[in-house]
Amino acid sequence: MSAVPSTAPAPDEPVLLREDAGGIATLTLNRPSARNALSLGLMGALQDTLDAIREDATVRVVVLRGAGPAFCAGHDLKEMRADPGREATERVFRTCAKLMLSLARLPQPVIAQVHGIATAAGCQLVATSDLAICTREARFATPGVQIGLFCSTPMVALSRAVSRKAAMEMLLLGEPIDAAEALRIGLVNRVVPGDEIGDAVAAMAHRIAGKARRVVAIGKEAFGWQIEMGLDEAYAYAAEVMTRNMMMADAREGIDAFIQKRPPIWEG
Repeated sequence: MSAVPSTAPAPDEPVLLREDAGGIATLTLNRPSARNALSLGLMGALQDTLDAIREDATVRVVVLRGAGPAFCAGHDLKEMRADPGREATERVFRTCAKLMLSLARLPQPVIAQVHGIATAAGCQLVATSDLAICTREARFATPGVQIGLFCSTPMVALSRAVSRKAAMEMLLLGEPIDAAEALRIGLVNRVVPGDEIGDAVAAMAHRIAGKARRVVAIGKEAFGWQIEMGLDEAYAYAAEVMTRNMMMADAREGIDAFIQKRPPIWEG
């Protein structure tokens, strides 16, 4: 399986492509000539698609990738400089914040399939995704400080994905890190050769897709909430979630299947 689509899109081709197979929705950022920079149009298309996927019970996992030579180069700075007023600028960052929250709160797990560069808001996409697999050649950066625009919104996701000092080093230096360093600090889960990334992501996605959909959704939601809580509050919340989970048919089926040494048959 190839890592990314290699052909340039036609002028009227959509900025976001969606392909569904086996419970996995693959979303491809499709602005290769702009390194998949997040224009308002691309963010709007991604938001609309995530809103649809949220309600789509046939989708169990989402894969996010980029067409062409890069994953995502961040915001479309040319578009932003073309309309530099405060109202337009606020619109860009409000749209981006809503998009990142939608990714984080999507019931389905999101896997980022990263090649080339993932910088600024592109790095934010990786940090926001639940899992990330990258090629050995991938590079990650929050380079805003280099151009006088500190990466404050990417900082929100980055500082929740890696240690504080690792995040601050990336933010303050603005210099790219390689795939090995991204793996070391926990920004990505795995690093694979470029010609293997499609298969590696598909294998992980299919393994997750084989789990009970509602159980995965309740677990992802609980993970996101508990990590922001104090220890006492987190345990109280997690105990309530596990109680609610235990009352679900899938939990009863899963435990019975384990005891009876047979594969479970999930409800949904």
